[in-house]
Amino acid sequence: MELVFATHNKNKLTEIKAMLPHHIKLLSLDDIGCTEDIPETADTIDGNAILKAEYVRRRYGYDCFADDTGLEVEALAGAPGVFSARFAGDEKNDDANVQKLLEHLKGKDNRKARFKTVIALNLTNNENLFTGICQGEILEERRGKKGFGYDPVFKPDGKTQSFAEMNLREKAEISHRGKAFRDLIAYLAQ
Repeated sequence: MELVFATHNKNKLTEIKAMLPHHIKLLSLDDIGCTEDIPETADTIDGNAILKAEYVRRRYGYDCFADDTGLEVEALAGAPGVFSARFAGDEKNDDANVQKLLEHLKGKDNRKARFKTVIALNLTNNENLFTGICQGEILEERRGKKGFGYDPVFKPDGKTQSFAEMNLREKAEISHRGKAFRDLIAYLAQ
């Protein structure tokens, strides 16, 4: 089976390739010649995942899946949420996003947060959604060098390490993306 993962993000691609069964050949947007940034104009994480999957199916004709992920911080009324990648500006700078988040939470006791990933799968013109959520908290400072995005400041509930201190396998076992992708993989295995 050949599937396109509607992403240019090499970090996400590496994480997902490590989880997929070997009989599924995973292609990226770069592999199919899609160089444009797919518009993410929905006001929900679910909506953006659906938009991206439909875009690839319509324009390129491939079976595909797309994900959208947001960090929802309780003390910020769910922000950055759908704007997580662009929290500090359109350039999608991870360091700037983390710095802005830490500044907004300075002095706040409530640091509860959750990551939410939604995957939209378009397979032979049928659409399915898979959702994964990981509850945790925002640390007061960055810890770890692995991962990407908000990983250095997100500590999952029940763990002592940030996502950026975990290896890929450890992170995938408990992460929002890992949960959603396990559901996707189980569906594809049927």
